[in-house]
Amino acid sequence: MVKIYTNINSRLKIFELEEYLANIEEFESDVLWVDMINPSGEDINTVAKEFEIEFPSKQETEEIEISSRFWESDKDITINSYFLIVDGEAVYNETVTFILQNNLLVTMRYRELKVFNECVKKLVSSPSIFRDGSYILSYIFETRIDLDADIIEGLSRNISGLRKKLSANDIDNEDILDYIYHYENLNTNIRDSLIDKQRIISALLKSHKLAEIIKNNFRIMIKDVNSLIDYAKYNFDRMDYIQNIVLGFVNIEQNKVIKIFTVVNVIFLPPTLVASIYGMNFKHFPELGLKYGYGLSWVLMIVSAILPVLIFRKKRWL
Repeated sequence: MVKIYTNINSRLKIFELEEYLANIEEFESDVLWVDMINPSGEDINTVAKEFEIEFPSKQETEEIEISSRFWESDKDITINSYFLIVDGEAVYNETVTFILQNNLLVTMRYRELKVFNECVKKLVSSPSIFRDGSYILSYIFETRIDLDADIIEGLSRNISGLRKKLSANDIDNEDILDYIYHYENLNTNIRDSLIDKQRIISALLKSHKLAEIIKNNFRIMIKDVNSLIDYAKYNFDRMDYIQNIVLGFVNIEQNKVIKIFTVVNVIFLPPTLVASIYGMNFKHFPELGLKYGYGLSWVLMIVSAILPVLIFRKKRWL
């Protein structure tokens, strides 16, 4: 699907690709934004031909090097940026392509994104704010960074709640480790997305194709991004702290179990020794003819079992 946003006399009009092509001469100079959502190969070729746009290949959009995430030529600026997707338990970064050419913004993505829906609402309500495609690009990045900030804030609250449950002993250690795994996965993807934004915005600030007012917006954004990256690092530190506490509790529980087994072994070792001695079948056994030998052996075994218990209690080992 391809949607084309035009600003005609400060009024926003939205066209499908086929409708726009049927009236291309009327609206060509007024196009602000071409938004391609899960486009087909035919859609990509059509937009590339009509707007003289060169799209990166799918392999290029998935590269992680900064040279593949942002490049600028005499003709345009091409950006491949991560947008965080949180879909239930699934958390990952989706790559969105931006091409800014002659104040026209072209975006290509392969799923619906909340940020773009918010941008469309803003376009519809205040079309005069967006003079050209660079303003739309700035607003999309600003909205995405605000959304990332909300996600980090929510994650921070969840980590604090997990810490309180741990203090109140209101959750199993295994459940805590599951939560930590999920939170660390989310925090890692947030950090990757923010670092990607940091590099891209830094490159945009060096561009000569952007107006100074747009650069001022990006200067504010990069400060926010830097703060969020620090906060993401703080979340990692908090989760490491909780994980260390959990592992400490696990070690204590294991030590208690080992201690119990050790005490039991020590308690039963002397009676076992007595029973082993008097269970030997030698022909000449001095105590074999004792009238009360059987009872005496029981007394020895009981006393030898009780004595270690008394010693352990006195030394507070038990």
